[in-house]
Amino acid sequence: MTRRRITFPHRAGNASRQAHADLPPGTYEREIGREGFFGPATHMHHAHPPTGWSHFEGPLRPRAFNLAALDARDPSPWHAVPVLTNAQVKIRFWRLESAMPALARNADGDELLFVHAGDGELHCDYGHLRYRAGDYLLLPRGTMWRLEPAAPSRFLLIEATGGAYGLPDKGIVGAHAIFDAAMLDVPALDEAFRAQQGETPWRVEIKRAGAVSVARFPYNPLDAVGWHGDLSPVRLNIDAIRPLMSPRYHVPPSAHATFVAERFVVCSFVPRPFESDPGALKVPFFHSNDDYDEVIFYHAGDFFSRDNIAPGMLTFHPGGFTHGPHPKALQNAFTPKNAGTDEVAVMIDARDPLEVAPAVQPVEWAGYVDSWKAVPE
Repeated sequence: MTRRRITFPHRAGNASRQAHADLPPGTYEREIGREGFFGPATHMHHAHPPTGWSHFEGPLRPRAFNLAALDARDPSPWHAVPVLTNAQVKIRFWRLESAMPALARNADGDELLFVHAGDGELHCDYGHLRYRAGDYLLLPRGTMWRLEPAAPSRFLLIEATGGAYGLPDKGIVGAHAIFDAAMLDVPALDEAFRAQQGETPWRVEIKRAGAVSVARFPYNPLDAVGWHGDLSPVRLNIDAIRPLMSPRYHVPPSAHATFVAERFVVCSFVPRPFESDPGALKVPFFHSNDDYDEVIFYHAGDFFSRDNIAPGMLTFHPGGFTHGPHPKALQNAFTPKNAGTDEVAVMIDARDPLEVAPAVQPVEWAGYVDSWKAVPE
């Protein structure tokens, strides 16, 4: 039997009529929403900041990890440091400083690599691509690939376990909004690709159900001479993303969706002008996003809604508690100090609870949960 949500817009007490704008003086807005930012929602107005807890106990607490402090270096992506996992998505952090000595093949799901640092070459079944910081490299399930870094490289790996990546439905703004699919680059069967072919023996490390098997070839299996079809790795640089903006309304993170998989979404935050309407919020609104776990990896810039967060750090906000801007950012909720944001970050919203891997607990910032305590003057 199909289910229809119970919806009946209602307004009580001293409340604004428009979400994220024209808040009653001296109040703090909190969104209670369902289905990420796509479902029904109510906007509460509080006399105190909704994150003004004096103490927080238990596993639901907000957490932060300094992935830049991880020193694990390995030529295989299958030895990358696990960060957060559930049945649909596996997030890992990988440092690569020299050419991969073997090919990798993920039989568990599509692999999305976000290049946090470095540059170099990607060789795969389909040909050759260069990569640089800020690139997304989307490798469909089953693709054989290897990287040759020209400079030490660091990657956030986001595996769509048992699934595949696609592009979000952009609705009324049209298919060319945010980024045009024509901005997706595909590998080329170019001279660099042909030059790496040959009769030298190669190993292929194949990951399936979390276990790695090895197939050995007496030649380089990246020996394609041609291909045709609509399945291919793609590259998209963060610079190609043109964010949706409104001068009179703070758009939710869902408006910045970049890739969509089964039961999670990957969003990109890039520099943009602040809202210009004097009554519109200029910082992320407090929200109780109870259906999703929220993960943000901070790539570059000044992270205007967070204190003491540096590039290479990752925050984890499990679904079920209210979160929002830090107190210092809240002071600029309506009068920002700059003309626009200066941040680049990758957000993963997961529909099912994520588990923190033991490997990243040594780089956790234990005081993150207390960073909301200060009350703005």
